[in-house]
Amino acid sequence: MKVLVAVKRVIDAYVKVRVKADRTGVETTNVKMSMNPFDEIGIEEAVRLKEAGTAAEIVAVSLGPQACQETIRTALAMGADRGILVETDAPLQPLDVAKLLKAVVEAEKPDLVILGKQAIDDDASQTGQMLAGLLGWAQGTFASRLVIDDGRATVTREVDGGLETVSLAMPIVMTTDLHLNEPRYASLPNIMKAKRKPIEVKTPDELGVTVNPRIEVLEVVEPPKRQAGVKLATAEELVARLKEEAGVI
Repeated sequence: MKVLVAVKRVIDAYVKVRVKADRTGVETTNVKMSMNPFDEIGIEEAVRLKEAGTAAEIVAVSLGPQACQETIRTALAMGADRGILVETDAPLQPLDVAKLLKAVVEAEKPDLVILGKQAIDDDASQTGQMLAGLLGWAQGTFASRLVIDDGRATVTREVDGGLETVSLAMPIVMTTDLHLNEPRYASLPNIMKAKRKPIEVKTPDELGVTVNPRIEVLEVVEPPKRQAGVKLATAEELVARLKEEAGVI
């Protein structure tokens, strides 16, 4: 079984994001970049499937500028076998990403495609669902557990009322939740081996896809600063303020 995992290069989760002075976006110059945390979970799940003998090959795919090769190398160090970079400097929105991934999937013919449920930069949570729709495949979103047996995937997902388990015929698109697993750290020997693993570079034109952003960002602003709290002496005073000032009771 071949597993294809999409990995995105984003601002590191522990970096404080700053808005550009002209409010056209967030500052990325000289900012630490890392793999999207939900995509790390996807790579880890693919590696576990391979260690269990369920998967035979893991392909890591990233879309964006040449610097995304660093993200692919991280995936290779974690256990992926090879990488594919769809190189473009154009801004990519969820539908563009889904169309590019569809072209890669049709060329690679994997049995399982894993994406993070969302990227921490835009929090769109759309690409996996769009990709499944374009491919006409079943989808298991927000997965907290995956079991593959006899050509079917059993996916457990968290919903408002508890846990929901669905059985899907392969091939499928799956998106990862935080509770699916805990990603491993890449060891130094595996980091060195990753430098020798192949990364194939493609372009949107080679895949027959035209990148066409449909959403225009008008302005990016920081959220308002949180105001200082007030310490009250008695519960009665709290109730009075909630009633008279806040109007919530």
